[in-house]
Amino acid sequence: MSKMIAYCGLVCSNCPTFLATKNDDDVARAKTAAFCAEKFGFDLKPEDINCEGCLTVGGRLIGYCQTCGIRQCCSERGLENCALCEEQPCEKLKKFHKFSPDAKASFDALKKEIG
Repeated sequence: MSKMIAYCGLVCSNCPTFLATKNDDDVARAKTAAFCAEKFGFDLKPEDINCEGCLTVGGRLIGYCQTCGIRQCCSERGLENCALCEEQPCEKLKKFHKFSPDAKASFDALKKEIG
């Protein structure tokens, strides 16, 4: 499976929610819901753990990804990733990268790759 990288830089294909959905794994869904509750304070049930990745069109997305301003902006601009945007890094992206240093590292690597 090739990597699916979200607009913000998160690697969807490494995400436990994405993997639980892809593998239809209820044990992984329960573990992921518990992890998200403990680490982020999210109120998720195992049945909420369904996501086909940020780049999916018409597919299932986990909670925040459904309303993500970064995803919406990139999609409206017809961009495959924020790294291709002339206005990056915007405030939305900076704020998210403070929350998720892993996404920032992946995003920065993608920017270098794109050149």
